[in-house]
Amino acid sequence: MTNQAEETNQNKKTFFEIIRFAIITLIIVIPIRAYVAQPFIVNGASMSPTFNTGEYLIVDELSYYFTKPARGEVVVFRYPNDPSKFFIKRIIGLPGESVILNNDEIAIMQNDDVIVLDESYIEHNQPYDPVRVDLSEEEYFVMGDNRDVSSDSRIWGPLDDNLLRGRVVLRLLPITKAGIWPGKIK
Repeated sequence: MTNQAEETNQNKKTFFEIIRFAIITLIIVIPIRAYVAQPFIVNGASMSPTFNTGEYLIVDELSYYFTKPARGEVVVFRYPNDPSKFFIKRIIGLPGESVILNNDEIAIMQNDDVIVLDESYIEHNQPYDPVRVDLSEEEYFVMGDNRDVSSDSRIWGPLDDNLLRGRVVLRLLPITKAGIWPGKIK
């Protein structure tokens, strides 16, 4: 009888250990998942060849509380025309700047300075329609790396900063392309 009682006590102890482990895991994982890092699976060709459909990314949602997004960063955000959808694009224009697209180049106007962007990392065949977009202090201009097929700020306008979710920090899949800061301009 004592063996059976000891076995019952051991089973109860194991059960409570499993419950305790699950609770501790939830206490740690849920806040991280909700406020620090989110998984994101690429769907579409707008960021090709940098990112392709099916790639599994991790998005840092915390750092934008401490630093502002920078030009060239790849970000995930809520689509302005349907906030239930998430998009992935590259930041081209920053708050307070003017973005000027003309033929084969993008120029950024900051106060009286004009910077022509070096975009040798993209494959672009069609010339840009001439346009100038003046950004407010809360807006970003974002574009996909596959400019010929991307739905981006050229089509639906500047991105409000409150729609930004975070920057891409890890590519986990496919394993052959796994790495930190994928899409970073060198």
